[in-house]
Amino acid sequence: MKTILHITPPQDWEKAKNTGIYRADSLETEGFIHCSTPTQVVRTANLWFKNQTDLLLLFIDSEKVTSEIRYDIVAENQRFPHIYGALNTNAVFKVIEFEPNENGVFELPTEFQVE
Repeated sequence: MKTILHITPPQDWEKAKNTGIYRADSLETEGFIHCSTPTQVVRTANLWFKNQTDLLLLFIDSEKVTSEIRYDIVAENQRFPHIYGALNTNAVFKVIEFEPNENGVFELPTEFQVE
C-alpha cells in the first residue's frame, strides 16, 4: 500500500462520509485534489495552513483510489500526488486530528503511523 495524505476541515470530511465521495474545493477550481506524501505533509501544512486549527489529516491508500493520481512537479522540482477526480471515501483508511502547536506550526502528530 502506498499512502498519500490530504488535509481538510472536519465538516468537509463529514459531508463526504455521508455521500461516499470527497470533493475538495480545488477539484472545481484546479481540476484535482491536493495531496502530499508522508515526507511532504508537514511542510505543506506549514506553507498553506499555518495557524489554522480544526483540521483533519486523511490517510489515503492510493491503490484504492478510483480516480487518476498523478505525481506533478510543483515547488523545487518535488513531485506531489494529485487526485484528478473525486476521492472515494473507502480509500481513506485512517483519519486523525491535525492541529498546529502553540506557535501555529505543524509537526508530525505522535499517532502518525503509515501502515
